[in-house]
Amino acid sequence: PFGPDEVWDHLPRETQTALLEKQAKFYVINAVKVARDAGMGGRINTVMQTCFFAISGVLERDEAIGKIKEAIEKTYGKKGKKVVNMNFAAVDSSLANMHEVTLPETATSTHTRPATVADEAPDFVKQVSAMMLAGKGNMLPVSAFTPDGTWPTATARWEKRNIALKIPVWTEELCIQCNKCAFVCPHAAIRAKVFEPALLDGAPETFKSMDYKGKDFEGTKYTIQVAPEDCTGCNLCVEVCPGKDRQDPERKALLLHDQMPLRETERANWDFFLDLPNPDRTKIKTNVKGTQFLEPLFEFSGACPGCGETPYIKLMTQLFGDRVLMSNATGCSSIYGGNLPTTPYTQNSDGRGPAWSNSLFEDNAEFGLGFRLAIDKLTEEARQLVGQMKDSIGSELAADILGAAMDTDEEFAAQRARVTALKAKLKGNDAPQVTRLLELADYLVNKSVWIVGGDGWAYDIGYGGLDHVLASNRNVNALVLDTEVYSNTGGQASKATPIGAVAKFATGGKAIGKKDLGLISMSYGNIYVAQVAFGAKDQQTVNAFKEAESYDGPSLIIAYSPCIEHGYDLGFGSDHQDLAVASGYWPIYRYDPRRISTGEKPLKLDCKAPTKTFADYAAIENRFRMLTKSDPETAAKLAIIGQEFIDRRWATLSHMAGLSYGNE
Repeated sequence: PFGPDEVWDHLPRETQTALLEKQAKFYVINAVKVARDAGMGGRINTVMQTCFFAISGVLERDEAIGKIKEAIEKTYGKKGKKVVNMNFAAVDSSLANMHEVTLPETATSTHTRPATVADEAPDFVKQVSAMMLAGKGNMLPVSAFTPDGTWPTATARWEKRNIALKIPVWTEELCIQCNKCAFVCPHAAIRAKVFEPALLDGAPETFKSMDYKGKDFEGTKYTIQVAPEDCTGCNLCVEVCPGKDRQDPERKALLLHDQMPLRETERANWDFFLDLPNPDRTKIKTNVKGTQFLEPLFEFSGACPGCGETPYIKLMTQLFGDRVLMSNATGCSSIYGGNLPTTPYTQNSDGRGPAWSNSLFEDNAEFGLGFRLAIDKLTEEARQLVGQMKDSIGSELAADILGAAMDTDEEFAAQRARVTALKAKLKGNDAPQVTRLLELADYLVNKSVWIVGGDGWAYDIGYGGLDHVLASNRNVNALVLDTEVYSNTGGQASKATPIGAVAKFATGGKAIGKKDLGLISMSYGNIYVAQVAFGAKDQQTVNAFKEAESYDGPSLIIAYSPCIEHGYDLGFGSDHQDLAVASGYWPIYRYDPRRISTGEKPLKLDCKAPTKTFADYAAIENRFRMLTKSDPETAAKLAIIGQEFIDRRWATLSHMAGLSYGNE
């Protein structure tokens, strides 16, 4: 953001020295400002491309600019004249706002580049991750890595990307303490805590807090805190925030402000916030508000700003993460989930957190089933050993371990305490049976197996395996992050792509309806199935996760996941999810076979009959609008077919739920 007369003083000494040694020509442009002034938001690709050709000499400047504008016409013409003109304006403005910097004769900076990672980072992060982050990974010897290929978790917190130009700032007097901001955050970069007032001793001067308003933690303090260097500035938290000034509705409890002036103070506030203890999870209500007092064990991933997938994964780790084993299909979720050199899955203060592994598109479900089969076998063996050794363990402790209920956080904590007591009883005994039981003792606490992937895996390439695993009747949970397109490889169509949508290799618009994975799975009768959209009904999403995990059998959650491939500002992703549900395009429901035993209908529709149309929904997204511009006749026909598809599906679902069509 610094102009040609001031930028030099902001450069670290190493950069100044390199520029002088290379006798480089140095130019500066505030590309973000140029793009925003042209109406392009933060998209600076056209600006930077113009700068490159203007100064590189690859082509004559006028010829290069002409070629760029030809490419803009070809690339964005289908999106309409407005988009083309915005890019043209950015090109013209780029030339006017790019300035050459006159270099002085010597380096003058008094500051140097900060360390790649903080000094307090673990040794592995400093010795391995930092080298890779610095682009020097090829200098690492093989011996630097673990022999079995595993990678430590809790490492993404050390990779400070600093990509947000603006971050949310909390105005506590307007806050209603709903925690929705933390719920929707794709990167776990804004969080809520309750804590004892005495813990504010020694807080940074700029650290904010307020009295907690609920009776569940009466007498405590409450705070919302952002991680300034991990936030992506996506604006989701601001859009979802209901806390407003009644006299000035534009003034909300969260608003975006420039990050740079806030970085140092908010970094100190964030560090203080992290040191505050987390509340006792056994006392937390697992509603939307309560879940956001639970520590997320998935944080600061490299997913796109505003990603619609990651809030579901984060929620899953908050609810069950300290006992999760996850099988992750290749795709977006495997890239941001395990893309070295850092890992977003992390650990709680007890050192527990999700165990994660990536598998292929075609066999991820079977891979996850393998987790379940292995866990069940090892648990069976551990229970047998407890029964055989009850005299050594103590008959009462053995009976309590074998008969323990494990449905609530309190019950899991009690079982872990029993297992700790078991280990203490057997410590020092070298008998083979004892050694084996000590190896297996942690399997006496139930594990939660999650099979995770996108629609390309679940609807297409891995569907045969998913169908096989769901039909196996084993206790596994499948989470489908449905973006309705192959997002990771540039937006090709999948069987989840809706009628009328344009995608790569489907530029004429999808001509048939998307596969209904939910109805197919319900047909088995013994699979828990939920379709959710957190932006439309967040509590329904929480309920679905709790019910799916508690169901002793296969469960499937199909999660509506807004994606940049849909072609709209993901800062408004929650509003668009609401529209998807209101139009009937994405009905939300929970099919629970357990209801049959009580005489209830197993399917519960969690949304009202459609009040909007498919056309209302599609009008927001470029993937539908592009066809309207390139082939309006086909678009109109497919819109009619799309509405008919929605009407038929709603009639089917409402009938299954025991409702009359059109009624709530």
